[in-house]
Amino acid sequence: MTFISRAQVLSGLVAVLLALLVLELVRRRKLSEEYSVLWLLSMTAVAVAAFATPLLRWVTHAFGILYEASTVFFFGLVFVVLVLLHLSVKLSRLGRDAQVLAQELALLRAELERRPDAAPGPPAS
Repeated sequence: MTFISRAQVLSGLVAVLLALLVLELVRRRKLSEEYSVLWLLSMTAVAVAAFATPLLRWVTHAFGILYEASTVFFFGLVFVVLVLLHLSVKLSRLGRDAQVLAQELALLRAELERRPDAAPGPPAS
């Protein structure tokens, strides 16, 4: 007979609730599908780790970690660091793109102002 602990039930419940939240955010277009797959896969991994105790024990011993909870925290921390790194790369790219767009806009405005047929005043929106 298999005993399911409160921690397993709580972990599974949190994984399901977070997966539903991710789906709702995608439905409302607040989260892109690209990131939703990442989050749904991570919630699946949390649910598997919660209920596959022998697998968690094997991974814990394979990595030489003393406690199963430490293994979960370790992989959670690795996941968060990878997500932060990915978002930093995206943010850097967006910053460069915004700078290029601002420079191109300034050049276009300067070119329009140099034209003799240009109407004086602020540019039309």
